[in-house]
Amino acid sequence: MNYQVRSLRVDEWPRAKALRLEALQDPVASIAFMETYESAAAQPDSFWRERAEGSAEGASGAQQIIAEGPDGEWVGTVTVLMEKPGTTDWAGMPVERLQGHLVGVYVQPGHRGIGLTEVLFDAGLEWAWAQGAERVRLLVHEDNARALRAYRKAGFTETGMTTTLGPDRDERELELAVERPESDG
Repeated sequence: MNYQVRSLRVDEWPRAKALRLEALQDPVASIAFMETYESAAAQPDSFWRERAEGSAEGASGAQQIIAEGPDGEWVGTVTVLMEKPGTTDWAGMPVERLQGHLVGVYVQPGHRGIGLTEVLFDAGLEWAWAQGAERVRLLVHEDNARALRAYRKAGFTETGMTTTLGPDRDERELELAVERPESDG
C-alpha cells in the first residue's frame, strides 16, 4: 500500500473542505453523516479554517487524519474527537471516561476494500492513546452494513449502547468501541 497517512495541517483547510463535501455526496451519506452536502457547502471559508485549526497537527481536542494516495490526491479521512469524563458528547450523551470518538470516516470508492480504513483507524487510535484515551468509540447507523463490516474488521465491537440521532426515531445508531490495549510494562 503506497499511501501516506498523517494528520491534517492547518493550511490544508481547502483540501479538507473538498474531501468533506465529496464524502457528503456518497450514496450512504444520509445515514453515515450528521450533515447534508447543502448545509456544509453553504458554510463560509472561516468555518472550514476554524475546523482545520481545531483538528490539525498539534491540536489536543481533536485530530483529523488524512490518507494521501500515490499521486498526492486525498482519498480518505477520519477525525478523532476527545471526550472528557463528566461532559456530554456532541449528541448530548454523557461521557463517563476519557475517550476518543471517531467521526467523519470516509474512503473514496476506488480505494475501499484494500485496508485503508484500518490504516486510518490505526493512526487515529495511536493519536487517541497518546492523549490518554481509555477507549475509542464510534456510532454507526444500523443499516450501514458496509461501515459495520469495516469497523468490525478494524477491531471495534458493539457495546450494546444504541441511540437515535436525527428526525426518524425508529432508526438506531449502534455504538462500537475498542478498549485501550493493556500496557506491557
